[in-house]
This record gives sequence, structure tokens and C-alpha cells, in this order.
Amino acid sequence: MMGVVMLLLTVYTLRHYVFSLNRLFGKQRHPYASIVSADWPRVTIFVAAHNEEDVIQDCLENLMRVDYPADRLVVMPVNDRSSDRTREIVDAVVARFPGRITPFHRVSGKPGKAAALKDATALIDTDFIIVFDADYMPSRGLIRRLMAPFFDPEVGAVMGRVVPHNVGANLLTRLLDLERSGGYQVDQQARMNLGLVPQYGGTVGGIRISALESVGGWHDDVLAEDTDLTYRLLLGGWLTVYHNRAECYEEVPQNWAVRMRQIKRWSKGHNQALVRHSGALLRNPALSLIERVDGFLLLGVYMMSPILLFGWVLSLLMYFTVSMQVLAPALLLIAFMAHSALGNFAAFFEIATAVHLDRSRQRIHLLAFTFMGFIVSAVAIAQSVLEQLLWDRLPGKGFHWDKTVRYRRAAVPVAAASGALSGAARTTVTAEIRP
Repeated sequence: MMGVVMLLLTVYTLRHYVFSLNRLFGKQRHPYASIVSADWPRVTIFVAAHNEEDVIQDCLENLMRVDYPADRLVVMPVNDRSSDRTREIVDAVVARFPGRITPFHRVSGKPGKAAALKDATALIDTDFIIVFDADYMPSRGLIRRLMAPFFDPEVGAVMGRVVPHNVGANLLTRLLDLERSGGYQVDQQARMNLGLVPQYGGTVGGIRISALESVGGWHDDVLAEDTDLTYRLLLGGWLTVYHNRAECYEEVPQNWAVRMRQIKRWSKGHNQALVRHSGALLRNPALSLIERVDGFLLLGVYMMSPILLFGWVLSLLMYFTVSMQVLAPALLLIAFMAHSALGNFAAFFEIATAVHLDRSRQRIHLLAFTFMGFIVSAVAIAQSVLEQLLWDRLPGKGFHWDKTVRYRRAAVPVAAASGALSGAARTTVTAEIRP
């Protein structure tokens, strides 16, 4: 058993090192970054929102300032059954930018982001969509960077880089900033360089409608619609492109309880995709062997936390039960070294590499603290796996969508937002799906 654990950790270790070395010394691929001027196609921007009164305004206002032809940009906030002031704030922003925003106030239907996007997609007439979460703040040139790869007809999806904007809030946000840097600057870009599987991440990403339709559209029974779509596009023969220079700012959790709920949701969704797609992925003859292997490893990444914790428990049992007392301390030492210094902790080398590439080396002082974040994440993921295997299978249970808490507060008072509705917003066409 210990041998299996060691083998899996070694494989993921090598993967982390290969990615880090590729980003430091390998050939970098940014194949569409040079496209800055073109006959840009029409695109719909979805802003997914469920009770987002504190952040939705900033996102919509930033989209009004992006450098993209206004007559080819349809902004559609997807207000999914919100019970707070999201609707009135959206309508207030619509009134300030007449003709620029087409709100979709979804008042019924199946819960979840994928279900809301599925309903919204049925209402549009553009060939492309780009999705943002409501707490994201798109930069001025972001839409052009995300749209550029779509001039390649083989590209089905595009993913940009996510950067936290509330980094200075506390230690957790600083650690999440390091984690995001390693995940995007190194992991995603290395997979792009090596011709592997860049992941569509559900926000700051674009999708070609014909590609989406060819693989069956949005699946509204999944928790991680992004991972699910990544693999269906891959199996359908479409390319997903990662664009490291297409940066967008997000709000990361500022307390550990929220962080644990967020990563448990990601873990359950990711493992759901593992069950659904791993067989078809490994059997697909159209993909190279290395694509299939790395795609499977990417699907299995959230399973490594319970395996790692199991390895630690196994090491302790070996220490106290092995009959060869002379070898026991050595076994314990070897096991912990493998799990810690060489095992999944090799991801820390990706973080260090990202800090070096970002030229923000002061952040390297926090690298030791990432151990704490890693332990919290490992425990949360292990809990989610147990829940998924046991608790969620009980009658009446199942997946539950847990919205991430926002920390910014709305800048517009209720009265101001309501007052703005007295104008054009009341005559703006609003698409609704009613019972």
C-alpha cells in the first residue's frame, strides 16, 4: 500500500518539477498574443451573479470601459434568482449606459451557475461568449486578448489569468495570491507550452458557441461546469488555449472557513468530472498518450490530498508496528521526507518559480507559510471526498451549491440605485424565464 502511495506522489512530483523547469528554461508559447488589431467578432459577455449586490456594479462598470468595439459587445448580467439588491443595482447601471447592457433576471429554474448559463445561452445571437463572475474586474484590454485565439477555427475555449486584488487583506489572501501565481503563471502556462490540457476555469474565459453546442451544451447537473466543459471539449476535438497575459482581478476569501467551503466545492465538482470523463479520456485514440496521461493526472489532482493524508497515517503506523526497530526511525524519516520535501509539496517550487517570473520577489518570504495553507486545503479536500463517498449518497442528499462570501461593500446606496431606475432602465428589455 505504501508503495502505491509513494508511486502516485512521485508521479505528481515529477509533473510539478517538469512544469517549473519548463517555465524557467523551456520555449514559451503565446501564439495569439500578437493579434492586437482585427475585424473583431460580436461577443456576449455573461456576468454570473447570485446575490452579488456588493460587487456587481464594479464589474459592469469596468466592462463599459473595455477597449472593444461597443457595437460588437453585448453585456448580459445573468442575475440568477437573487434575493438581495442585485436586480436594482444592475438596472441602475443599465440606466446609466442605455443600449449597452441587456440584463437577464432569472427568477426561476434549476439552481446553480451551469443551469443559469444554460438558460442565458439560449437567449443570445452571437458566436462567442465570455464568462465572468460578478466579483471580477476586467481590465481595459482583456476582451481583445480573450477573443484573439478564436480567429483559429480549432479553438473552442480560451482561459485568462486570474489575479487576486485584495491581496493585502491578511495572511490568507497573501497565501492565495501565491497559490494563484503558481497555478496560472506556471501550471497553466506550462501545459500550454507542452501541448497538454490547459483548463477552462469557468470565469475569465471564452467559449465558441458552435463548440459548446457540438459537445452537448452546458450540463446543469455538475458542480464544476468549467472542468466538465474542459474535458468535453477535449474529447470533442477542440483546443482550449490559456492566455497568460489576459489578466483579470478577483476577490479571494479572507477567512479560512470560507476558503474551506470554496475548495470543498471545487473538489467535489472536480471529482465528479473525474468519474464522468476519465474512462473516455484514457480510451480516446485521437489524443496523444502524453495528453491522456496528463489529462488524467489533472482530473485526479484533488484525490491526492486524501492519499497524502493516508500516507502520513500509514507512516505513523509503520513507525509504531514495524518489527525491525533499527529500521523504524529510518522508515519514518524516509516516508515523511518523501511526502513533504519531495511529494505534493513540490507544488511549492511552482509557487517559487511564479514569484521569480512575476518579479515580485518580496512575496518569497511567505513561502514557508504556504505549508499552513496546504494543510488546511488537504484536510478540507479529504473531508469533501469522504462526504462525496458517504454522506452525499444518502437519500435526499447530493451536491449543494455553496456561494463564496464577498468582502467588498456596494458603493451605491439603495436610494441612489433606486432613483436611477426612474429613467430608461424601466424600458430596457429584460429577458426572464418564469414558471
